[in-house]
Amino acid sequence: MSTSIIIDVTDLDEAFLRLRPIFEFEPTELMTAIGALGESQTRRRIEEEKTAPDGTPWKPNTKGTSILMETGQHLLSSLVWTASADQAEWGATWEYAHVHQDGMTIVPKNGKALVFALGGNTIFAKEVTIPPRPFVGLSDDNIKEIIDVVTDHFGVMQ
Repeated sequence: MSTSIIIDVTDLDEAFLRLRPIFEFEPTELMTAIGALGESQTRRRIEEEKTAPDGTPWKPNTKGTSILMETGQHLLSSLVWTASADQAEWGATWEYAHVHQDGMTIVPKNGKALVFALGGNTIFAKEVTIPPRPFVGLSDDNIKEIIDVVTDHFGVMQ
């Protein structure tokens, strides 16, 4: 009595052809695309969307001007990204970017009050709270865009 097993490998060439993008995967190229996309998404959020990554609209400023762009292009011009084989990273290098991302309460260093001009008026305040207006992060749409980049990188595997 004998037992035999027969393996039909006629479809294996097709399977290897479909798996080739995974076997020949170059991670730096994909991470570069993701980093550039993340920076672009952040730029779009600041210039057009005016919402946090979770979709929450940013609190308006007191002048009613364009949020996070009032003083020029400091924040936008500081947006950068970097990538390696292991990761993609993007954000802002401007020294005050964290104030906009996280919010901050400003108090006087040496005096009893902060003094500044607003709308032609001199303002005295014991503290000023700048509300958080998160601009770095991933929205659901951002995640879908990144998934599309990854899918395109590997090709459609059916």
